[in-house]
Amino acid sequence: MRVQVCIIGGGPSGLLLSHILHRAGIDTVILERRSRAHVLGRIRAGVLEQGTVETLRAHGLGDRMDAEGFPHSGTYVAARNRGFRVDFERLTGKRVMVYGQTEVTADLYAARDADSGRIVDEAEGVTIHDAGGRPHVTYRKDGAEHRIDCDWIAGCDGFHGVSRATIPADVLRTVERVYPFGWLGVLSRTKPAAHELIYANNSRGFALASMRNEGLSRYYIQAPVDDPLEKWTDAAFWDELRRRLPSDVAETMETGPSIEKSIAPLRSFVAEPMRWNRLFLVGDAAHIVPPTGAKGLNLAVADVRYLSEALIAHYAGDDSGVDGYSDRALARVWKATRFSWWFTTLMHRFPEDGTFGTRMKEAEIDYLEGSEAAQAAMAENYVGLPY
Repeated sequence: MRVQVCIIGGGPSGLLLSHILHRAGIDTVILERRSRAHVLGRIRAGVLEQGTVETLRAHGLGDRMDAEGFPHSGTYVAARNRGFRVDFERLTGKRVMVYGQTEVTADLYAARDADSGRIVDEAEGVTIHDAGGRPHVTYRKDGAEHRIDCDWIAGCDGFHGVSRATIPADVLRTVERVYPFGWLGVLSRTKPAAHELIYANNSRGFALASMRNEGLSRYYIQAPVDDPLEKWTDAAFWDELRRRLPSDVAETMETGPSIEKSIAPLRSFVAEPMRWNRLFLVGDAAHIVPPTGAKGLNLAVADVRYLSEALIAHYAGDDSGVDGYSDRALARVWKATRFSWWFTTLMHRFPEDGTFGTRMKEAEIDYLEGSEAAQAAMAENYVGLPY
């Protein structure tokens, strides 16, 4: 098989890139290691920046999101059993959309199916060859070896994928911060605790009250990343969550059986450059942020936007976008990484905090509450910096 762009990874970034390029007349194929059911079963972030929302709408992907998503014009920040609201819309003129990544992925699959897009699920042993010359990709499917020749390879295959590992060690530079805790997350068929997200700094650790829809809630608490899940019965989780949220929320919060429970590690990670010869890195293949700032999926969409613009221009005879892709994407990545690190540091308890560190965080939250300028800076980053 020969295509113009071979996309490794069938998550939202790979699907979106394929969809946009197809609409521009550029031929693609997607290779995905997992089954479609597995990809659609992954529980991920659900807060979309305004730029992400506008990108999806611009490419015909916004109908269900607009019908079923929940626009949020602000969020709540809590500490010491009280909270305050940061009004995104008043401060920036922008909102965010609560619409789960699983739903975005389902919409993208539907769009690719409608256009007869080529997606190879359960592609095993994907290997990149000659990315510096005449690139091609090999994989195994149903016991047979297959080869795809292409002009470009887009590595949308996540943190553990093959794409980043293909870049020579003397070229690739990585920076990483691993946080000394994880997020214990629970999904439940319960009414959300509030109509907007609540971020809580508590002496017992961080908590987040979020939602997927009117009858599906998503909650998180800071926990040791190596805690056994069996320790966290539903009763133990709800009891701990109530202790960390403001009492007026905890007293009225609806609880129920969990339908999904997991502990996720937190890290900040950036790989540079995001292009090596004919190979591009996109999304989690190049960068990971802690989920506190809700930037992971949004950064992937920004990468796709930049890369699709670059490739469309390339096939029109302009290589400036291709040549500048890595620098352009990384400029935004580092700003989002900074915001995610800042918000994670502010809202969580670290082993080394001590009395001084704790009081500094409480003082900064007090300052955030009383300063419109500080709230505007937070809101500007949360709703998404300009492309």
